Amino acid sequence: MDFIFFDFNLSTLLILTGVAFLAGIIDAIAGGGGLITVPALLFSGVEPAQALATNKLQGCAGTLSASYHFIKRRKVDLKALFPAIVTTALGSVLGTILVAYLDSSLLLKAVPIILILVAIFFLFLNKLQPLISSKVQFSTFAFALIIGTSFGFYDGLIGPGTGAFFTTAYLCLTGMNLISATANTKVLNATSNVASLVIFSFTGHVLWGLGLCMAAGQWLGAQIGSRLVVTKGNLLIRPMVITMCLLMSAKLIHTNWF
Repeated sequence: MDFIFFDFNLSTLLILTGVAFLAGIIDAIAGGGGLITVPALLFSGVEPAQALATNKLQGCAGTLSASYHFIKRRKVDLKALFPAIVTTALGSVLGTILVAYLDSSLLLKAVPIILILVAIFFLFLNKLQPLISSKVQFSTFAFALIIGTSFGFYDGLIGPGTGAFFTTAYLCLTGMNLISATANTKVLNATSNVASLVIFSFTGHVLWGLGLCMAAGQWLGAQIGSRLVVTKGNLLIRPMVITMCLLMSAKLIHTNWF
């Protein structure tokens, strides 16, 4: 007889926790962990709304885990980042509230094109970053108001590629190096995920038992991924971001264009 825990047998829980562990490693390095966890949840029989809400719960564990490591290693200046944390949270809450009222189909069709452009940017990062950042520089307040609010809103409303978008914005608009941009991105990702989860928790769609099991896997995976960012940085981040952007583009094109 199968051991049942919150309507899922033990083998399913172990598989999904393992998937979350792998996603945690990848997400800490380049983002896009939801590309792995959401299809896995759907494949296991979870309803779409429950899959998205539960994914936010386990995603919170991964981004908080990576954020904790980056903060501990002094890769993030929380005081300087605070305005962006506030605006990202506000944007995410608004996006999550409006998700049931706005037609996101057109935006989902446009996202793959943006992700492909991000992949091209990272492919030619060494040439493009100095060129762009020398012409455009955002202040801390401007970055928080424009980028934090809009990307937070996007993450609450849709989500795919938010990490890549934040990292690209940091590289282009503030001149940060790749490791610092990745570290700051994880803190804002965590902010957006937590804010969105708070809203989702009132909808009744979060599968808390399953989500907490996957959260444990995400936390451990993110600890490994964040350490790889600090020690292997440029060798891992660029190829991983390019790969995840192209994979997310392919998935979104397949789902929303045909």
